[in-house]
Amino acid sequence: MANIKSSKKAIKTIAKRTENNHELKARVQNSIRLCDKAIAAGEKENAQNLLKETQKFIDRAVSKGLIKRNTADRQKSRLSHKVKEMA
Repeated sequence: MANIKSSKKAIKTIAKRTENNHELKARVQNSIRLCDKAIAAGEKENAQNLLKETQKFIDRAVSKGLIKRNTADRQKSRLSHKVKEMA
């Protein structure tokens, strides 16, 4: 455990930031999973709505630096391609 006051504060802020980062990453993965389930079930309208929501979460994660830009673009591209092929 840290003895210096600023170090104690830093530990608290790091813990908060880590928790928020994990929450956002989990939200991204869960939304991708939900979108895949809607695609597999053949629910085109639901899949399109989930795709928009998923893209928002992915972009937010990129802006926070949690996901690399190329990874995000690849995930969004694959999802949108799957939704387009549903027709």
